[in-house]
Amino acid sequence: MRRATATTIALGSLATLALLAMNAPAPTQDARRFEATLQKEVRYGYLVSLPAAYDVDPAATHPVIVFLHGSGETGTDVATLKTQGLTKLAERRAEIPALAPFIILSPQTPTRPWDPEALDAWLDAALKDVRADRARIYLTGLSMGGFGTWDWAGRRPERFAAIAPICGGGNMWSTRQLGKMPIWAFHGGADNVVPTEWGQAMADGARKAGADVTWTVYPGVGHDSWTQTYANPDLYAWFLKHRR
Repeated sequence: MRRATATTIALGSLATLALLAMNAPAPTQDARRFEATLQKEVRYGYLVSLPAAYDVDPAATHPVIVFLHGSGETGTDVATLKTQGLTKLAERRAEIPALAPFIILSPQTPTRPWDPEALDAWLDAALKDVRADRARIYLTGLSMGGFGTWDWAGRRPERFAAIAPICGGGNMWSTRQLGKMPIWAFHGGADNVVPTEWGQAMADGARKAGADVTWTVYPGVGHDSWTQTYANPDLYAWFLKHRR
């Protein structure tokens, strides 16, 4: 098992593609089948950060945060995941008491954007290597990873106890699948990469569908709305309030 930390930065062409995706129709069953076939060859490298108490009780299980990086960390060198976001903080876990209970899993996609079918297969495999509390698996990501968080949770809401997408947008159909999912979404009010309105639309759509949504906008903040979000201990306390 590889142990360490994870990921992210801004996007580029993703912003243009996402504009088209916002109102795209839901994938048909045949499209999903074709997508799954394509992704059989996808393999995700990933980093694992374990809590200090992991080896204290060999029978204990632990809550899990899955972190999806941004487009800047796309590739096959998992060391780049340590430069941004939650994985960067996991390297300093001892300084951040709120992160103490969590296993942090940080996959790396070799292609853009994130693919939920490939993520499903990866998570099934990754969870076999750690003592995870399956009722307390949380999903978060920034920028491209924020898009991935909305998309994956919209397709597989039963996998996650709560989600926290950051500066992301997505396809509006996915919000209708979220049910009563606890969601805390974040965005910079001056984001010139992923417009704040895109995140607002996703939050509004999820709330309309019955999800328990908290929407936080940082006035005057640009695309990097993740630094202060992941530094906030309230996020991790909020995660732990929820379980499947």
